[in-house]
Amino acid sequence: MTAADHQAVADVGFAAWKFSGSGEAAFDEPKVIEAARIAFLDYPATAKGDVAVAELNGRIVGWAAREGEPDHISDIWIDPAFQGRGAGSALLHHFLGRIAADGFRLAKINTRATNLGAIGLYQRSGFSIVWRGLEQDLSLGIPLEKVHLEKELLADSE
Repeated sequence: MTAADHQAVADVGFAAWKFSGSGEAAFDEPKVIEAARIAFLDYPATAKGDVAVAELNGRIVGWAAREGEPDHISDIWIDPAFQGRGAGSALLHHFLGRIAADGFRLAKINTRATNLGAIGLYQRSGFSIVWRGLEQDLSLGIPLEKVHLEKELLADSE
């Protein structure tokens, strides 16, 4: 990701967040919306881990990150207009390959329990839910029901 990509990454992340949170009452609160908007605007310049973008015809349509624990995919955000076209799967498999190449035999990812599209993608890719419960979202300042998923990686993984 280059500095020129920062605004596009922020826009994609915020649009995907709004889309995936539609129907959740807390996501309609102005202070939560503003906190999310600021978090996505700030993220590209402050990212400390690996960030990869998915492009289609020169346009950024999604991005993913691996921050914090090196066996953990921290983010996958796909522009709602481009969901279902393989960008999320490509980004997920990119980081699964990186995690395996770094010698880890277990990959981890978390999402909101209501994000059924993401959960479905992760489960189709071999992840299993290992925990479900409430966690405080530090960026938004609200508790969210989350799921933690894990996938065992093969020694000769992609």
